[in-house]
Amino acid sequence: MIPRERTPYSAIVDRPPLKLPGGARLVVWTIVNLEFWDIARPMARQVLPAPTGQVLLPDVPNWSWHEYGMRVGVWRFFDLFGRLGIRPTLSINARVCEAYPRVAQAAHEAGWEFMGHAYEQMPIHKVEDQKAMIEQSLSVIARTTGSRPVGWLGPGLTETYETPELLAAAGVKYIGDWVYDDEPTEIATADGPLVTLPYTVELNDIPMMLVQHHESEYFTRRCTDTFDRLYQEGAERAKVMAIAIHPYISGQPHRIKYLEAVYDHIARHSNVLHWNGVELLEWYQTAKT
Repeated sequence: MIPRERTPYSAIVDRPPLKLPGGARLVVWTIVNLEFWDIARPMARQVLPAPTGQVLLPDVPNWSWHEYGMRVGVWRFFDLFGRLGIRPTLSINARVCEAYPRVAQAAHEAGWEFMGHAYEQMPIHKVEDQKAMIEQSLSVIARTTGSRPVGWLGPGLTETYETPELLAAAGVKYIGDWVYDDEPTEIATADGPLVTLPYTVELNDIPMMLVQHHESEYFTRRCTDTFDRLYQEGAERAKVMAIAIHPYISGQPHRIKYLEAVYDHIARHSNVLHWNGVELLEWYQTAKT
């Protein structure tokens, strides 16, 4: 099925408003993305173009730029969210569990939710056996955490037409690839519905910092502006605000304070919940009925 066949168009103003517990207005869903970049392939992103204008392999400068996030940047995240008592969702390439067990174990011990993010960072369209890759990814994560993830985010939000069926058949309950709403929704598959949680490409440090090339402080401005509007609208109906970050980007020393400033701003407001993907899923399954 093409996307429109999986879910009919729905205007948010035509739906009964969803309500959060305890009079809360807004859920902040923080997603930390951890990726494995294979040095034998072109890097998922480049901060430094090749001098010749052509991608050269091995791409040591861009590979090691990403590696900074795993060696240094992610520990700034652990410090920040530990101080705040926030347990993010971890969108993780399963190969990270094998190549960076120190990082994966620290996230597990901190109580972060693990969300499947393929085996390693490459487009779903380039995977020869997508079904086997999904099973491998979920099983590897389960060996680290003791349970299979119920959430999934495609690398680069990539899907083929068959991906929702394969995910649902593998036991996945929610996905983040459909960035088309402020609320959870459902899409149809042959194995029952998948819930779509409102992931983001707008409050995401990849497009903001690496594609649009904004200055570091712009991250704070866009996030706080988004929060203020959703908080206002949350008086009438529940809203979800996702923040998506990567340790090799927002974990850099010149950017981390602007991420910290976002959570400082949010903390000055009442009736805000910090939930992970499983908590959002369980609330939505109850609230929609």
